[in-house]
Amino acid sequence: MPTDPASRRRFLAFLAGSPLLAASGLDPALFDTLLGTSTRADTATLDLAERLAGAPGTHTALQPPLIASPADALDVFDFEPVAQRNIPIAHWGYLNTGSDDDATIAANRAGFDRWALRPRRLVDVSRVDGGVTLYGTRYPSPIVLNPVGSQKAFHKEGEVAVARAARARDHLMVLSTVATTSIEDAIAVRGGPVWFQLYHQSDWSLTKQMVQRAERAGAPAIAFTVDLLGGSNRETMVREARRDTRDCIKCHLGGPPLPGVSGRVDDRDNRRKPNLVGYRALPPQLEQGTPTWEFVDRLKQSTSMKVLLKGIVTGEDAALAVEHGVDGLFVSNHGGRAENSRRATITSLPEVVAGVQGRIPIICDGGFRRGTDVFKALALGATAAGIGRPYIWGLGAFGQDGVEAVLALLRREFEVTMKQSGTTTVAQIGMRHITPA
Repeated sequence: MPTDPASRRRFLAFLAGSPLLAASGLDPALFDTLLGTSTRADTATLDLAERLAGAPGTHTALQPPLIASPADALDVFDFEPVAQRNIPIAHWGYLNTGSDDDATIAANRAGFDRWALRPRRLVDVSRVDGGVTLYGTRYPSPIVLNPVGSQKAFHKEGEVAVARAARARDHLMVLSTVATTSIEDAIAVRGGPVWFQLYHQSDWSLTKQMVQRAERAGAPAIAFTVDLLGGSNRETMVREARRDTRDCIKCHLGGPPLPGVSGRVDDRDNRRKPNLVGYRALPPQLEQGTPTWEFVDRLKQSTSMKVLLKGIVTGEDAALAVEHGVDGLFVSNHGGRAENSRRATITSLPEVVAGVQGRIPIICDGGFRRGTDVFKALALGATAAGIGRPYIWGLGAFGQDGVEAVLALLRREFEVTMKQSGTTTVAQIGMRHITPA
């Protein structure tokens, strides 16, 4: 079942019109109320609907037909059920999971509903330019392919297919530390800049080698993720992994599938994580405690690449980042899988913008599913918007073609919103184009 609120609402509307549901006597309004924000609550509610409708699997039978090709998609949500059909359940749980009860995933989506658009009329919008420039590189769209780990868990080509799509559509791509493709291969396939996302390692000597490797490969920027330093409680991932009975000895040392999880930096255990292996065995420089701003200073001093922080959600931390010479920020809660704050990133964005005061770029991610979402973020002061799950839905559904289709749909929606708002360039988009809903 789709976990995105919009997808759930569309499925509910379809189910409410079913003669089977009508015959069961279930009130569609009550069904709507019962649907919660967590995967567990949604599953329980649909199980209730199945029982009342008289047969297990009713909601599966009632779902609209799946699209047969990327060209059939009307929006990015059309790719989700196809991807779910194709992807093993443990891998789907890894992609789908949030923290605790997944409420922050729902909050990210609901945050966009707090803002409405203010369309403008009688402006010549026959030509619009949605392009943005990041550190000297021009992109035709502000939509960034955010880092997502273990992409070969979703499609056999993984990040290679995504890099090809990024090249074809000329989008910025950010590669995860725990990608199933190396930074060298990603840059070669992309044929242009690929940023590298860095997870904290307990050994500074390893961190330095990893950073130097990304720089040698040609990455112009590194994004250090700071929102998982306190850990994360991913119940949905664990629950779905328990339903997967495979013994995944092809990917790691064996046992149940755990995409995105690495036991240690070891060639045997990280055969699918090329960015974690191949380093010299230098004397360890073990970190004391979890990183602080001192670590950020050290990271800045260790490279000539641009250094961004991924996971900043407050004005105080944004101002501190500028003080410490950080080159950019991702306003992010890891797609709702870091802390369970129940606070949307789009809600956090204005105070981060105020803390930065225009001095460094800001990329906002978390729940972006529509071109209108991208427009609202830019109106609130973001430089660009990052997507994660939507392009993985495209990847899992149709490989490279699916990723390209997701990017094309979002770009088209964004440019239509620009036209309806009377804006012909990204620089013209501002607070005057949105209003509290």
